[in-house]
Amino acid sequence: MKSLSDVFRVMMYEYRSILYDLSILVVMGGGIFLYGWLYNYMYSPNVLHEVPVAVVDESHTPLSRRCIRLLDATPQVEVHVQTAGMMEARRQMQQGEVHGIVFLPSDFDARVGRGEEAVFIAYNTTMTFLYYAALQEAVSGTMLTLDDEIRPRQIVFLQSDVVQSVVQTRSIGVQGIALYNADSGYADYLIPAVLMVILFQTMFMVIGMRCGTEYEQRMTSLLQVTGNCLSWKGTVSIVLGKALVYVSFYVVFSIFLLGLLPSVYHLPHGASTWTLIQLMIPYLFATAFFGLACSPFFKDAEAPLLLIAFFSVGLLFLSGISYPLELMPWPWRALHYLIPAPVGVLAFIQTNSMGASLADVQGEWLTLWIQCMVYFGLACLAYHKTLRLSSI
Repeated sequence: MKSLSDVFRVMMYEYRSILYDLSILVVMGGGIFLYGWLYNYMYSPNVLHEVPVAVVDESHTPLSRRCIRLLDATPQVEVHVQTAGMMEARRQMQQGEVHGIVFLPSDFDARVGRGEEAVFIAYNTTMTFLYYAALQEAVSGTMLTLDDEIRPRQIVFLQSDVVQSVVQTRSIGVQGIALYNADSGYADYLIPAVLMVILFQTMFMVIGMRCGTEYEQRMTSLLQVTGNCLSWKGTVSIVLGKALVYVSFYVVFSIFLLGLLPSVYHLPHGASTWTLIQLMIPYLFATAFFGLACSPFFKDAEAPLLLIAFFSVGLLFLSGISYPLELMPWPWRALHYLIPAPVGVLAFIQTNSMGASLADVQGEWLTLWIQCMVYFGLACLAYHKTLRLSSI
């Protein structure tokens, strides 16, 4: 019973410390609610159709007009206007009337007629990469169609022994099936993984900020709460109490990020509630113990804020959803199993987006539980050593 009361006192101390620390509240509120909501809002179209673009045609030839008609026929973009010059097209893009510009130079038809490589320019607004993807797909499809139409006419430039093969060969043939992402949408593919990274990233930052604050105070408040108890039993109570506080906060945040937002923005949500609960329990505890185990590296409260620029892309890469885990060099694969986020992201994508059961991700699930045990021991060791040094 004494141990339970110690854990409870540590939890109350940690709750008060977090709720009275404005910087931590800003990180949790901004990182979870604002960042999570805005990220989904920016990519909520998922797949864009009929993006308005302006065309600057300086060629004024049947070929250039054919190119414009094919571009307008693509599902990705709509030729909103044909302007006389680049200045007018740029003005329209700056005012938001169009989101892209396709420029056909005056020698477009002449270069094709000479059997040379034609040159065109596609500009795109940087408001979102979805506009870029839509314009690039439309332009690429248009040029490939033109190539198929024009290539047979270019046999006059070729030797007779290669004419037949060139005429009968398509420029390029691409057939693809987007598994578990029928619309080939950016949001369906990436945002579920990003939501899991947000949970890990913000919790790690909050723990780092709290550890930095305690280090600056030489653990005086924490030692007072535990009655200057420097035994291993007291250290275990501290680590458990702190971890329970962070996990309790992030249970609520998980409901928001993984339950509410997917429903609002129609993201993949194939996992059952019970499967998600079984997966998130070891994920949140592993993240909390991992952060507490890293506490000796945080010497001030501001240092963890610098980590935000280095987390997201690296963790997504290590998860194996953007680059196959099997093709990674062994040091990167080892790092995948050392950090809770990559393992949790991979398991979440398999269960939530691909319909896997918990038995199908048993390897990742067991890895998270092993991380819980290992990092719990390392966190106890780190705090035991830090508290002893602070009491001297």
